[in-house]
Amino acid sequence: MSIINNTAYCFDLDGTITKEEILPLISKEIGLYEEISALTEATIKGIIPFEKSFLLRCRLLMDIPVSKVRKIVTETFLHNEIVDFIQKNKENCFVITGNLDIWISQLVEERLGCSVYSSRAEEHDDTLCKVVKILHKEQAISQIKEKYNRIVAIGDGMGDVSMFQSADIGIAFGGVHAPIESLLEVSNYVVYEEKALCRLLNTL
Repeated sequence: MSIINNTAYCFDLDGTITKEEILPLISKEIGLYEEISALTEATIKGIIPFEKSFLLRCRLLMDIPVSKVRKIVTETFLHNEIVDFIQKNKENCFVITGNLDIWISQLVEERLGCSVYSSRAEEHDDTLCKVVKILHKEQAISQIKEKYNRIVAIGDGMGDVSMFQSADIGIAFGGVHAPIESLLEVSNYVVYEEKALCRLLNTL
């Protein structure tokens, strides 16, 4: 397969493109906000392995209809300048997220318009049945490398470390959370405002 001589920009979703973490946002609907938020924070910091934490959080959120979750996710607040950058560079931009396809696909399709790599789940009668596959971000980067000869990764948490290690350039973005130490150790740049992030992306 031929290599396209350009750059792929790979964005984490939660806390990078979105202005808040998605699972805690969903959890408000069933009164589990504090529990889900605590699990999410522990996962971001690497205290709890992502896979274990994500499956637990999915089980806690199973009672919410998938259509309702999709609506909540689609209407969540986004970093508008990052969205503008993605929309202007759709062919070169990718969302790399551990979140479930049945929850986030509408958001990506309607508001971003780029390709997405995500965890996968099965639904039946508007209900989440089971998680089929949890995304490992370095695997997504490996696939993208088949078509692009330079990878720029943007993220904020423990789940992004493997993505940064597989990318050519890693940008830790502290727009919502301060990037964790282990991510900073494998980052080439650290940015705390979306305007600065997009300015950097346009110069790389």
